[in-house]
Parts: sequence; structure tokens; C-alpha cells
Amino acid sequence: VQLQASGGGLVQPGASLRLSCAASGFTQDYYVIGWFRQAPGKERETVACISNADSTTHYPMYMADRFAISIDNAKNTVYLQINSLKPENTAVYYCAMKYGSTCPTRWNYYDYWGQGTQVTVSS
Repeated sequence: VQLQASGGGLVQPGASLRLSCAASGFTQDYYVIGWFRQAPGKERETVACISNADSTTHYPMYMADRFAISIDNAKNTVYLQINSLKPENTAVYYCAMKYGSTCPTRWNYYDYWGQGTQVTVSS
């Protein structure tokens, strides 16, 4: 499985970004893809997860509603829309996949990881 994350960059506070995660090489029909972030010196945390089977989404309770995950099954691509970016959103954003239709409860339960894309929010 290969996951290619893209769409990060340097943006000003209040801006929006859409990150993409293109998946290839998978061998099963059903999978979930999650987005995660890791800021310098902090633990990796889950941002959102989506199932390709029925587009069911999952967001941790602590995650703000400025994040929205979506999927385009025709392109095997998952998106993360981030609105009203704040400096504290600065982090490397990763996507990861696990076969099945249920989003794992922890980030380290995912099996395949992309390389990450840097998001920097600064004026």
C-alpha cells in the first residue's frame, strides 16, 4: 500500500487548506483512512477518519469542527479540509490506512502510513 499526502504549506492565520491523501496498491475492497497530526515535541494525535465502504466519518471529541474529512472513491483519495487555521494547527499531517470498515480507536492501530505533509500557520 502506498499513501501520498499532499497539500500542505505555509499559510496565514484564518486561511483554509485542503490536504489530499492518494491511496494505491491496496488489495482489499474495504479500508479506513485517517488523518493525524504531530506538532514538534508533541504526541501524534488523530484528526479524523473515514471509511470507503459508506463514507462514515469519525472525529475525536477534542477535535474542532473546523476539520472535515471526505473521500472520492473513484480517485482513491481522501481529503482533509481545514478552515480558519490557527498557529497551533502547525504540524506535520499524516494519513494512514487500515483494512476494514471501522475506524481504529488509536493512531498506532493503523497499518500503512504516508510520508506526511507540513502545515505551517504563521503571519
